[in-house]
Amino acid sequence: MFVRGIRGATTVEHNEENEILASTSELLNQIILENGIVPEEIACVYITVTQDLTATFPAKTIRQMAGWELVPLMCSVEIPVEGSLAKCIRLMVMVNTEKSQQEINHVYMKQAMRLRPDLSKLTKA
Repeated sequence: MFVRGIRGATTVEHNEENEILASTSELLNQIILENGIVPEEIACVYITVTQDLTATFPAKTIRQMAGWELVPLMCSVEIPVEGSLAKCIRLMVMVNTEKSQQEINHVYMKQAMRLRPDLSKLTKA
């Protein structure tokens, strides 16, 4: 068994708690769906936000998901690189799996698809 990192990112239009929580939940649910994982397989989830997102902790919505109460979560702020994507939420889901690196499906949604167009499969704009 391996520990694999599953990357994901999304954006919000406003620095509002409900929008941040909804977008975080949508992103994590898509990662779960595309990779067929369950909370028991998760080693931890590392969450970052850009400095312009201050309304809430994205981890709040994950802690409220059934079965995710014991999954270790950590929030942090992205490095403020000039010209980088604004209002962005990123996840690094560390999962215990038998899957190879090539079998992992990374998820980039909304404006975050620009971060990794090579890995962006969704057509959400």
